[in-house]
Amino acid sequence: MERAKARFQALSAFTGIGFTTRDAEAVVNHPRRRKIVTSLMVLGNASIVTVIATFVVSLRPAGIFRPSLNIAIVAASLLILYRITLHQEFAKKLSNKIRETLRKKLHFEKVYIEEILQQSERYGVASVLIKKESKIAGLTLGQSGLRGGDLMVLSIERDEEVIPVPKTQSKIQVGDRLIIYGKMENLKDLT
Repeated sequence: MERAKARFQALSAFTGIGFTTRDAEAVVNHPRRRKIVTSLMVLGNASIVTVIATFVVSLRPAGIFRPSLNIAIVAASLLILYRITLHQEFAKKLSNKIRETLRKKLHFEKVYIEEILQQSERYGVASVLIKKESKIAGLTLGQSGLRGGDLMVLSIERDEEVIPVPKTQSKIQVGDRLIIYGKMENLKDLT
């Protein structure tokens, strides 16, 4: 899913504002995305409860400031926090900082996936759903011819499980979703 669409769907889930679009269906129909969206919904609701509780506590007259000043401070704080989270530069800097920290700790090298995937116009990544009538259903990856030549199976999504970098002896089942990188014209034969 494109970054802008994913960001919109995440914001929609976090705030509890639903939009019925094809993109929303793509989120709901994918097990990992569904888990992420579920977490965002819970966090969004927890955030709302926290904000309301903070607001109610700030109205108590026992504090140093008057309730109206407390309300203004809470509102200004929320506005600043909202602006910071939506600011593209801040998001980029935070993302880069997280990436850099992970790279240092885990010794990852920076790889730009877009560059790899666009090395040749004839190649790409596709998601292929295996149906009953599929000629490769019931075969292993080795028997199917998907492990070699111009195709590479990156993962198999089966029910709620993801099998990353599947082995040659991995059996392809009806209902599996194969994530395949390869020559696009060869992928047409699988559907």
